[in-house]
Parts: sequence; structure tokens; C-alpha cells
Amino acid sequence: MKIEYVHFYVEDAKFWRNWFVKHLGFQVLSNPVQEYLKFEDQIPALAPQLHTWTEVVKSGSVCFLLSSPLLSTSPVVEFLRHHSPGVADVAFCVDDVEAVITRAETYGARILEPIQQHQQAEEYIKWSKIGACGSLNHTLIERSSPIRHKVNESLVTAIDHIVLNVAAGDLEKTIAWYEYILDFQPQQVFNIKTERSALHSQVLISRNGCVQLPVNQPTTPNSQIQEFLNFNRGAGIQHIALQTRNIIAAIAQFRSCGLSFLPVSHAYYDQLQLRPTLPLQPEELKAIAQQKILVDWQEDTSVSGEQIPLLLQIFTQPIFGKPTFFFEFIERRDQAKGFGEGNFRALFEAIESEQMKRGTLS
Repeated sequence: MKIEYVHFYVEDAKFWRNWFVKHLGFQVLSNPVQEYLKFEDQIPALAPQLHTWTEVVKSGSVCFLLSSPLLSTSPVVEFLRHHSPGVADVAFCVDDVEAVITRAETYGARILEPIQQHQQAEEYIKWSKIGACGSLNHTLIERSSPIRHKVNESLVTAIDHIVLNVAAGDLEKTIAWYEYILDFQPQQVFNIKTERSALHSQVLISRNGCVQLPVNQPTTPNSQIQEFLNFNRGAGIQHIALQTRNIIAAIAQFRSCGLSFLPVSHAYYDQLQLRPTLPLQPEELKAIAQQKILVDWQEDTSVSGEQIPLLLQIFTQPIFGKPTFFFEFIERRDQAKGFGEGNFRALFEAIESEQMKRGTLS
């Protein structure tokens, strides 16, 4: 399994196409059906439609579809009536779409589109769509020949993980849904709590390790997860983490293009230097602090007895105006896996500070 694309429903697809190009250096696919999906008019999300306009932007292996309504009959209209702009569909490439749909039917999942197939010479594509949590859907795609992504110098190279927020009490059934239907496996568990609020998080990972899906639920009424749920009017994708090979250079570039990030206090970097085995030279730590990047590692973990796996992460302000969807940028050094609790807590506290500015957390 891997992530094929992420489909955003927005009010103005052309505006957001230009936003991704300007702020994140994405490229626009001039003929996305032919260039990306290869089978013209055979994928519902990209087939020509009178009621919906769709743009496609790409960077490395990351592909985002951006759809906005042209007519009141567009499904985007219904989505935006109930939710803030955001992710409507995370499409997965799977080995056997029929097997997944059979499991989905067995466990009572909503089948939104039955299996369809298109064949062209020796190549074929099958797809279906199922309803997941709230208004989030998953298109499932099986191909006889995988897409070959061009190697380029993009600052953004791949999707690292996608984070889903659900209502209090819904975490266990959401985890079970992804386990039974899509064969995800539970990994790390986080219980983050401060004097003001708290959340509970369970990380899921696909069987082949290529897709990571942390799922959060609020454990206090004023939690930032609850704030998301209130403004989004239901469960949904909170953020997408994008991989980069050089996070310091990438964030400097993104800042110069006008992208806004969550602030980090200088005291955070003073605390870093008190931790043992700090795996950074002073000059690099200075550059990291200048860009307000979070750093995390496990003191007792090393590769070949030399390098300590290191997580470098930073988070944007919400991009749609309301405190809902945002992006994360991440660099994993020396085979760093999973998620660091230190960075998770730092993110939680940074969002708490933003909540207090908005007046939603006292």
C-alpha cells in the first residue's frame, strides 16, 4: 500500500493551485489525466465534469488534487456546506482492490463506488471508493504497472504521514476500522497532557510500512483536537507531513515565499542543549533555532554505534484561515522511525499558545 494522491475540496481550485506553486514550489500538471493517471476519463476524481473544476499539483511523489464547485450540483458544495475546506479523499494504491472491498463489505463499510476497471493493451487499472470516518473517503486503486515518479530537486519529496482527528470516544472504533478494512497495524501511543488540556493519540501503520496514520481524540473539552472538530464541524484530516531532504534550506525558502509557521520559544533550544548526547553541532543548532525547527531523538538509540536517529519537524499555521488543516515538514536522519514524544509535546504546547491568542483556551 502507498498513498496515491490526496484530494482537497476548496472554494477556488485555481487560487490554491497557485498557492502551492508559490509557497511550496509544487508543479502544475497541465493535462493531469494523461500525465498522471494515464487512463483518460477513467478516474472519477479527474474525469471531465461540468459541475466541478479540478487542478493537480505535484512535488516528488506527492500529488494533490484540488477541486472547487462550478455548479451547485458539485459534491464539493455539499462538503463545504458541512465542513471547512480540507481533505475529502486520501487515495491508496493497493495490491488487490477486490480483496479490500470484500473485507469492507464483510465489516459493513460504506461502498461509495463499486469496483470499476479499464484496460489499455496489457495494462489495466481497477478502482473503488469507500467511506471512512465522517466525510473522509478512500479511493482504492490497483494498477498492473506502478507509476514511476521522476527524480527531481523538489524541496518536498514525499508524504511522511497523515493525521486524522476524531471525536472523543471514537478513537477505538476508528482504529478497529482501519485494522479490519485496510489491514493497518497499531504502533505508538501518546497521551499528551498539560495544565490546560490533553489528547490521546494512536499511530497506525500499513502492513508494508509505507503509510503512517496517527489518529487523535480529545480528552478534555478545551483540547486543540476539540477545537479542530468544532471549526471543522466533525472529524477530518488535521495535517499532512511532507518529507524534505534538507529541512533547514527548505524552511528558509518557504519563509521567503511568505509561508507562516507556528512560533517556538527560544527557551525550547536552551532546553535542548541540556539534554545528553545532543546530536547537532553548534552551528547547525543555531540554524535550526533560527528557522524555529523542532528536534527530537532517543538518547539510547544509535545506528552502527555512531549516528543517533534524529527527527526534525516544523508546522505551518492553519492554511485555510480557521484553526483546522495545516502542514508539517519533516526530515528523518539516520533511519529515524516513528514519532518523538518531545516534538509531539512541543507541537501541542505551540498550538495551545495559538488557542490562547484566539481566545478558545483560557
